[in-house]
Amino acid sequence: MKAIDKEKLWDKYKVTPTPELREQLILEYAPLVKIVAGRLCMYLGNTVEYEDLCSYGIFGLIDAIDKFDLAKDVKFETYASLRIRGSILDQIRKMDWIPRTIRQRQRMIDDAIKTVEARTGHSASDEDIAAELNISSDEFLKWQNQLNVTNVVSLNEFVEAGNEPVMEAEHNSHFIQPEDNISKKSFLKSFRKP
Repeated sequence: MKAIDKEKLWDKYKVTPTPELREQLILEYAPLVKIVAGRLCMYLGNTVEYEDLCSYGIFGLIDAIDKFDLAKDVKFETYASLRIRGSILDQIRKMDWIPRTIRQRQRMIDDAIKTVEARTGHSASDEDIAAELNISSDEFLKWQNQLNVTNVVSLNEFVEAGNEPVMEAEHNSHFIQPEDNISKKSFLKSFRKP
């Protein structure tokens, strides 16, 4: 649709906001949802399906259509892109039950571990990490307990989803079967001089 036609459609919708005109606008700007969802999908990786992001984005597009003010000197695409992105991110946050503070603490601990290990050249102890974070050992223990609870639940969700990795020792190059190990030792022993 040409820009002139879009302007006419907007003018009609603002005068008489019928469901039919609203649907026309949604269909007209649906590709914008796909663009915003595609950008976020690249950022988020495999954590959320692209189609889900598009579904969440449609709500943002509808909200943008309902609240857009033609009198303001802003392109609809610019305004809608922000609303679509916000709608997608809000929906993703709703799916994540772990509080932001817990996630922030996990990042802080990870950063502290890297700093300590880079500085000392050995694995960071709990005391080292607590000192790096400028918190007491008791406070660090509380943080760890909170993180452990979230990890247990996450693992349970993972197992319930049926995504457990299956490893067969027999056909995996990382494992040597006991009988193969004995055969190998016997074979090597036969070449040694008495």
